[in-house]
Amino acid sequence: MSTDFILPDIGEGIVECEIVEWLVAEGDSVQEDQVVVEVMTDKAVVEIPAKSDGTVARLYYAKGDIAKVGEPLFAINDGQAAATSESKPQPKEPAPSTKQEQQASAPKPASTSTTRNASANDFILPDIGEGIVECEIVEWHVNEGDRVEEDQVVVEVMTDKAVVEIPAKSDGVVSKLYHAKGDIAKVGKPLFALQTAGQANTATTPADTKKDAQDANSNGAASSAPARAAAQGKALASPAVRRRAREANVNIADVPGSGAKGRVLKEDIQAFLNDQTADNKGVQQPISGTQQVAKPAGGTRTEPLKGVKAAMARQMAESVRTIPHFTYAEEFDLTELRRVHQRLKAKYAEQGVKLTLMPFFIKALSLAIKEYPIMNAQLNDEATEITYFDDHNIGMAVATKIGLMVPNIKGVQNMTLLQVAEEVTRLTNAARDGKVSQADMKGGTITISNIGVVGGTVTTPIINKPEAAIVALGKVQQLPRFDEHGAVVARDIMTASWSGDHRIIDGATVANFNNRWKEFLEDPTSMLVAMS
Repeated sequence: MSTDFILPDIGEGIVECEIVEWLVAEGDSVQEDQVVVEVMTDKAVVEIPAKSDGTVARLYYAKGDIAKVGEPLFAINDGQAAATSESKPQPKEPAPSTKQEQQASAPKPASTSTTRNASANDFILPDIGEGIVECEIVEWHVNEGDRVEEDQVVVEVMTDKAVVEIPAKSDGVVSKLYHAKGDIAKVGKPLFALQTAGQANTATTPADTKKDAQDANSNGAASSAPARAAAQGKALASPAVRRRAREANVNIADVPGSGAKGRVLKEDIQAFLNDQTADNKGVQQPISGTQQVAKPAGGTRTEPLKGVKAAMARQMAESVRTIPHFTYAEEFDLTELRRVHQRLKAKYAEQGVKLTLMPFFIKALSLAIKEYPIMNAQLNDEATEITYFDDHNIGMAVATKIGLMVPNIKGVQNMTLLQVAEEVTRLTNAARDGKVSQADMKGGTITISNIGVVGGTVTTPIINKPEAAIVALGKVQQLPRFDEHGAVVARDIMTASWSGDHRIIDGATVANFNNRWKEFLEDPTSMLVAMS
């Protein structure tokens, strides 16, 4: 007797999902908790296991189909039915369950290396972040024909949130890369194809062809050649090397690479330039009948807005369009805080802890939020409900090589100052590398931006929607101020610039909240008391 497996509710608000990969075929025996299928929702890829032992009686969908929550996904004969079916004639191989598998099972010419082997499996780009439908290919770490191991990073892709590394699911040979560097790949579409290691040895693979070509070339080439040129314009090089090539007006595909697998290094760019200079020396340039006059270099350059920068553009435009901003600025006297910081910085540096001023700002902000929870609230799009958050997930705006990123420290209200410092260091390093995890990017409740690091003093920051407030820290300056006796003294002054959502926060609230935050920072001992 067969039992239908009904697709359950696999996430909040999810009503359907896409079939990514069937891991079994009709007629296969399965055990309880064995993964039967991978499905992709609009949040993530989810593995669906069998509820009991048995035999797969029917797969109701093909790969790529959309399955509905509450409808049958597959059917399984129970264990008893599976046992009795053993006496019945069984096909030697399960019938292909999808059009793609039918094509893969068709006979292939044995002599061609360009035809994909039947064991080649497409890696389907999964949903790698909330709402993300596409990504840009940043860097391929392999070439077609390369052997890879399970969990080896194959490619880096850039979404509108961060750079994500995508690994191989199994050992094998890369038979096809479906996109070039800089291309836009779509979620749910093939990213690359991998031949399983066992089958790759029994058929002519791109790796074999590549090796044969290299062996043939090596018979007639000098063995002392230090480098080889990149093949067909697809040079292997890091972003920094590519930038160096562009600055030198060099086509990187023409540069012989001396690194592993022909990777082009900075030294190779310089050597190529030196060779060009040597070749041009002593060569008389042709003289035309008309003297050539150099034209002005003025021109234009157009490039697409992609990835994190494109996401920031959309986010900022949406924030300004839907949130009525108002601003507020105030001076902070950080003289005492900087003295405390210098003492603690030296002490904890010996323990390997990097302590900057930012952890003080973040922790003090959390202490002030306890007294003014509206600053940590969010208004829904319809402006009908306000949600207050118990956790203070304080974001830090960080300028990176791929654009502005705002990772956040979760649950600051429960953390010590040193724990905050460790998180600041971790997230800052990850952001500058462009490799912040999706978890670190989600769930922020209020944001701090530090324009002081680039010399700014006062600004009008844009709220990181759906949050209700953001503050920008200006640079700390030593300025003259009057002390309690009327004498002019040098003090360390910083300006904090606020923007608030005027639908739920008024000027008096921001002023009072800011003054409480200011008290903690201007008198660090008051912060220590509040933390106890």
